[in-house]
Amino acid sequence: MNNHIDQLSVQHLLEGDVLYRIPMYQRNYAWDEGEITQLIQDVIDYSNREQHYYIGTLVVFERPTANGATVYETIDGQQRLTTLSLLVSFLKNEGKPDVSWYSRLALDFECREHSQRTFSAIFANHTDTLPSDDINSAILNGYRIIQKVLPQKLAEHNVSEAAFSGYLFEKVQIMRVTVPHDTDLNHYFEIMNNRGEQLEKHEVLKSRLLEVLNRIPDETERTKSKDCFHRVWEACANMEKYVQAGFAPEQRHELFGRQDWGQFLPQDFDDVQEAVAKGSRVGGGDVVAMTLTDILSHVGQADGESSGGDDEVSERFNSVINFPNFLLHVLRVSTGRDIPLDDKRLIAIFEEELLKKDDPDEVKEFGFALLKCKFLYDHYILKREFIRGTDGWSLKRYKWSDGGQKRRSEKGYYVNTFGEENGQDDINRRILMLLAAFHVSTPTLVYKHWLNAALSYLFRKGKKNQSLYRGEELAAGHYLGYLKRAARAFVFDRFLGGHSDSGYYQIIYDRYGKCKSQPDVLSEANLSSRLSFGEIENNLVFNYLDYLLWLKHKDSDPVIKAYEFTFRSSVEHYYPQNPLPGHDTLPADTLNSFGNLCLISHSKNSRLSNFMPQAKKEYYRNNTIDSIKQYLMMNEDPWDEVAINQHYQAMREVFRDDLDVEVKRRLRKRSQ
Repeated sequence: MNNHIDQLSVQHLLEGDVLYRIPMYQRNYAWDEGEITQLIQDVIDYSNREQHYYIGTLVVFERPTANGATVYETIDGQQRLTTLSLLVSFLKNEGKPDVSWYSRLALDFECREHSQRTFSAIFANHTDTLPSDDINSAILNGYRIIQKVLPQKLAEHNVSEAAFSGYLFEKVQIMRVTVPHDTDLNHYFEIMNNRGEQLEKHEVLKSRLLEVLNRIPDETERTKSKDCFHRVWEACANMEKYVQAGFAPEQRHELFGRQDWGQFLPQDFDDVQEAVAKGSRVGGGDVVAMTLTDILSHVGQADGESSGGDDEVSERFNSVINFPNFLLHVLRVSTGRDIPLDDKRLIAIFEEELLKKDDPDEVKEFGFALLKCKFLYDHYILKREFIRGTDGWSLKRYKWSDGGQKRRSEKGYYVNTFGEENGQDDINRRILMLLAAFHVSTPTLVYKHWLNAALSYLFRKGKKNQSLYRGEELAAGHYLGYLKRAARAFVFDRFLGGHSDSGYYQIIYDRYGKCKSQPDVLSEANLSSRLSFGEIENNLVFNYLDYLLWLKHKDSDPVIKAYEFTFRSSVEHYYPQNPLPGHDTLPADTLNSFGNLCLISHSKNSRLSNFMPQAKKEYYRNNTIDSIKQYLMMNEDPWDEVAINQHYQAMREVFRDDLDVEVKRRLRKRSQ
């Protein structure tokens, strides 16, 4: 079998006469912004090193052909292969790095004419000539995502396109596995679809942390500490459940208060250990000594979990982040150090920051911080909630009822985190909408700086005022105020101001989220370049503007009031770049002005890109709006140069009003 495995660079994978056929039994291309951005981010992260970056495997079956050409039927890895082909096609079309070796499209789609024509047009850099009914929108979306995201990421990390391309072509490696000719492909598919899961990095990390706790001299204390750490870890590891559900009922009383399980009572790891042990004794359980093998095999359900009840429904909530990345947020928040928020380096980061110290007390401190951060995350960070056949953004806390008049039995349930328990309370919805604006602007699981900003505020607030965790609710207005200041700092300082000291870490940890921009950041000289098409650094510019527009118009317009943020990442020209015959082409500076741009989904951009404004308006009469900015643009008729400039000035005024609030707040602070 070794003779059938080739380690190839991206260039060697795609150059020459080789052809990779995507067979009919493979699903359509399905990668979206999250996966594509992650791949680009991974390559950038490794591009400053000399070592290779191994991107995974491509499993193929070599098919004989009449003309002697090499054709590989792609069995596994076609999403990665298609994305690499799109990425190299983009770099070729840019014409800057030397991609002359990529002279022939290496992909062939079996019996999928739309897919083949779309990819051929992308390869030839003629996507504007494709009829709208002859497009594979998923493939074209992938290409447009690369067009937008790659320049943004290169600028963000100060990496040149040439350096990125050179590393991608030569250092990014893929293992091409050619299965033997006598392989029973049906049996092979069955094996692949039923293969077991490997031990994940965070599980390896857990075992390493438990090894440090083995240094505790006293055997009884060692056993209790390891058992407690294990229970805390498992309770926090399920990001789809609230942390209270990871403990037995009596343990919940001890940790989160007998009143409503909405408090955080322990002040250190020893308190957690005592609460877990006491809850186990009252509940009739024993503290059990566990070996490392026992602990590693005990993955999934925490010891204290029972089944049944709202608090045990794992499918109700979807987390905005996974557990490995959450661990890095906890480490950064609890230490205050500039730790990379990238789980590819999870174990290496923990090795450097915690494991090499070999100190049980520091592992305990991290365990306590993990539990506290998960409690804060559950109560104050939005999630996606699925209930009674519908889904939407949710900002709720966990409560307990003792079976009084309101509840027939003792169990947990969920209410709005702020304000009234149920319904769309204004303050709860304002916070939820701003968190949603942050989240949809960062579709990847890594580098969620907005989440780190929110968690650091909550963690720091609780350190200064322990009563925050003892029944005194976090002041909704203060939390919303911090989130707005952080949003302003991201948008005005980092994306529009270009301040050299406005890295995410500096904003969050040195300035505590404070915005430093002055009104001149919104001058015409500055904005005309930073807000033109292709220059907007981050989608939060659009999404924060939509949040401000929502606040401004929600009480007067029911469509705007009902608006919900979704993942939209395609910047659309409302007046099209290539208008239909018989319509004028606008000057480039007007066409690419912020006044003519809005954020919509890639699929709709593919469908509507060449439609005139009136046709787009008709389409949205029967479809949900993509953005509030877009909705306001559709209210203008006709949509011409005058309307574009007026809308641009109106949007500047919305930004200016918001920045004025921040400037006045700073002046009040100085005078106090």
